[in-house]
Amino acid sequence: MATKIQILGTGCAKCQRLYEHAEAAAKAAGIVYELEKVTDITRIMAFDVMLTPALVVNGVVKTAGTVPSVEQILALLKA
Repeated sequence: MATKIQILGTGCAKCQRLYEHAEAAAKAAGIVYELEKVTDITRIMAFDVMLTPALVVNGVVKTAGTVPSVEQILALLKA
């Protein structure tokens, strides 16, 4: 089963950087993954996220309002 990774945000530079970091971390982890950008504010609000960008893994919000490093995201994916 693929790990579902979602990036919540409106498409700002930080959102794009988080997307790139998440993709690099997933590739480094060697996992099967599905990566999705969520830009619809209604869908973002459904996650109860007040700050973007946010990183969601398999439906669980892992970070919000920050851009973690590739290494930090890799640790979250392995946890």
